[in-house]
Amino acid sequence: NEKQSHVTILVHGFNNRFTSATRFYQDLCGRLFEGPDSLGLCILYDWPSRGSILGYEPDRSHARLCAHDLTDVLSALFDWLVDKQQETINNPAKACKAKVSLISHSMGNYVVQKAMAAAWTRKNQPLLVSLINQLVMVAGDVDSDLFDAGAPDNNDGNAVANLTYRITALYSGRDSVLGASAGLKHFGMRRLGRSGLSTRPPLADPSSPTDNVWDVDCSSFFPPEVDGAAIHGAYFVNEGTLNLMRHVLRGIDRGVLDTLGYTKGAAWP
Repeated sequence: NEKQSHVTILVHGFNNRFTSATRFYQDLCGRLFEGPDSLGLCILYDWPSRGSILGYEPDRSHARLCAHDLTDVLSALFDWLVDKQQETINNPAKACKAKVSLISHSMGNYVVQKAMAAAWTRKNQPLLVSLINQLVMVAGDVDSDLFDAGAPDNNDGNAVANLTYRITALYSGRDSVLGASAGLKHFGMRRLGRSGLSTRPPLADPSSPTDNVWDVDCSSFFPPEVDGAAIHGAYFVNEGTLNLMRHVLRGIDRGVLDTLGYTKGAAWP
């Protein structure tokens, strides 16, 4: 049901102290999760970022460590869904209609990647319903080939795809922050949030494309005066990208989103 309210977990990115993370959360709640068009309930998952550009590498380490706590949250949710799944089998009239989605920004996508991979390894059990309904990866500071077979992090990508009904990556080649990120890590891999998916659709299994993963180039939503650094966070204040997120979270088919013009802006070039 596209109008069904649901719970959305928000995972912030790099360079966010607690105060800025809560402001970010409060602002997004006001835009998407309040009023007559509210998408439901939003919950902030806060992880300890250094809040400093010089803290990028320590933040990367913190992100990996903090993924364990998010794994615990997702594992508890997994167990709850398994119980509800059994209750539905016993009595279809009481089918659980719960829907949980996730929005992750910047390095928060790395937290989500590692957390979901660990949850998949820990549980290794199929669900009749997806653990996460919609995963929106905004300006993702993860490898662009995350979901491709043979890629260094493909085991993680495969886990994320298996646990999620649909994954939408929002990216822009104008994002200079992620250009710097790739350089800092010294391995030259392009970032998902700057170049989009390296293969469309991804090939987690060469014989079967991962068709629940897609991406949207959001460059056209941001006017020329929004510089490369500002674009990294502009997704959450731009009406075009917010409207896209709103309809993605509602579960509207990607073809319909394209047809209705939600995936294209008119501000650039």
